[in-house]
Amino acid sequence: MIVSVHKWLERTKFLILFVTLTYVLYRVFALFSVWVEPVDKYRHPSGTSVKVFQQHAIQTEGSESMATRLRLFYWYGE
Repeated sequence: MIVSVHKWLERTKFLILFVTLTYVLYRVFALFSVWVEPVDKYRHPSGTSVKVFQQHAIQTEGSESMATRLRLFYWYGE
């Protein structure tokens, strides 16, 4: 069996280049995801936005249960 040193060096160089570029691309995507992610995603909205779901809302006499609200949500699709 004849082993070509030149062939193995080319394959090793390709493998090292592939791993290096894969790692660089991974780091670029990680940097991009940090840049895109909001700073404080749980802050209160500003402007004219409305908070849709209030966990500690006071239930009035005519309010429905959570199951009824969920059923209506799926029924109307809103």
